[in-house]
Parts: sequence; C-alpha cells; structure tokens
Amino acid sequence: MLITKPYNRTNAVEYARRWAFSRNPLYTDYTGKGGNCTNFVSQAVYAGSCTMNYTPVFGWYYLSDAERSAAWTGVVYFYNFMTDNTGPGPFGREVPVEETEIGDVVQLARDETGYYHTLLIVGYEGEIPLLAAQSDDAFNRPLSTYNYDTARFIHIDGVRMRIPDVSDCFDSLINGVAILPE
Repeated sequence: MLITKPYNRTNAVEYARRWAFSRNPLYTDYTGKGGNCTNFVSQAVYAGSCTMNYTPVFGWYYLSDAERSAAWTGVVYFYNFMTDNTGPGPFGREVPVEETEIGDVVQLARDETGYYHTLLIVGYEGEIPLLAAQSDDAFNRPLSTYNYDTARFIHIDGVRMRIPDVSDCFDSLINGVAILPE
C-alpha cells in the first residue's frame, strides 16, 4: 500500500547548502562526464523525501555508479520520472514560476539542444528564484544570471512510500511463513 507524506523542503535546501561547493562521497561525481547537475538535485530531493523508486528502467534511485536509474542523473529522465511517477518516491508537476517553492526544481533549455541543466530553488530575491547547482557550482545564484532560452519548473507535490499491508502480515503468519524486514 502507498501512502503520501509531505516533501521536506527545508531538508532539500539544507542538503544543497552543505554540498553545493563540494561533493558528497556517497555519490559519483559526473562533473566533466556529462555534468553533475541532475545527480546533485536528485541528492537534494532525496534528502527531502528519503524515498527512492527502485523500478527497473523507469525508477529513480542511486545505489552506485553502476546501479542507478537514468532519472537520477539525466535531465529529461528526471523530468519524466517526477511528472509521471505514480509509485514510491517524490512526485510533482510542471508549474509556472509563480507556483514554485523552495525545494522545487528548475530545468533550463537551449533552442538548439533542448533541456540541459537541472537546478534546485533555495530561495527568492523578490520574485526571482535563487538556485543551487553543481557542475557550475552555485548557491543562491539568481535564475536571471543564467543563459538559456526556456525554463520549466517542477513543483514537488509530495512523496509516496510503501507501507506493509496488514493482510501481508496476516497471510504470512497464518501460513507459518517467516516475516522478513524490508
């Protein structure tokens, strides 16, 4: 059974503050290998959600460099996961900039190449989002200082997590089957 819990925006921003100018040794650094921006934002969103989605191919997870989903590190895949996710993990929707909050995500595009950069909203200067990013490390950098043609904004609506169903426990117990922790 899935339940929905709030996304902890403060934790996401605090994670970004802590790691914007350095690298968390728990994760591979993709700077110079295609970019670390989406990996960094995924880490921050994970800090605010504490729930991954281990669905093969279309999930959102990181166990190691060799065991990760495309959505964890790929700009377009991240967007597709966040806006289409109906399973465990964070989920959201594309919104106008006016509907964003801290902890939400911005993706930038150039007309010739499409979406290329993922950033985390960590504050506002008036109505202008202030962003945290890696590859080009930044914290509190105004969106207006970036060179792009199009921006899209992903509002994280919440986090779904799986909880055991009572019938799962009962069926195991009644049939004498061991119940193993998840």
